[in-house]
Amino acid sequence: MNQKERMLAGLPYKAWLDGLSEERMENKLKVHEYNLLRPDEAGRRNELICEILGKAGVNVHIESPFRCDYGANISVGKNFYANYNCTILDVGKVVIGDNVMFAPNVSIYTAGHPIHPVSRNSGYEYGIAVTIGDNVWIGGNVIVNPGVTVGNNVVIGAGSVVTKDIPDNVIAVGSPCKVVREITEEDRKYYFKDKEFDVLDY
Repeated sequence: MNQKERMLAGLPYKAWLDGLSEERMENKLKVHEYNLLRPDEAGRRNELICEILGKAGVNVHIESPFRCDYGANISVGKNFYANYNCTILDVGKVVIGDNVMFAPNVSIYTAGHPIHPVSRNSGYEYGIAVTIGDNVWIGGNVIVNPGVTVGNNVVIGAGSVVTKDIPDNVIAVGSPCKVVREITEEDRKYYFKDKEFDVLDY
């Protein structure tokens, strides 16, 4: 296996070999252009994000600035929105479902380094895939760590550090992130805490 194959297989790999540096540079140039686009250049923005991401569903919008390593290892479903300063370290696969929203400063990390200093100084690193389900809202300044799966219909509270899998239909918060409670049908009538909708088309 070459180093790219090892990287995508979740095995220890060296990030400067077998053309990986060149791939990252090619993507950095696209991301640089994306981040410098004028706010009214929606057509070019849509074209370029589809070039950057490995897969992009319809109605994908990522606010600038945005950062990622390869882009090609990111798969995003329909109706995806990421607010300012989204960072995705996609040395491993990142799969994001439909109807997902990121608040500002969300970071998805598939990349990591060995714990022991001798192993770490060898130059080997790794990437472990991250999966985020459908209908997920991730709050501001959340970090999702390597290997995590976030289930469907989940809300992750602002400032959380997600180190373990989160099941479907829950609110989870904290560092480390833990389930606070389930999301129920009763929640549907509220838009914020105990404030009820005053409209009928929600």
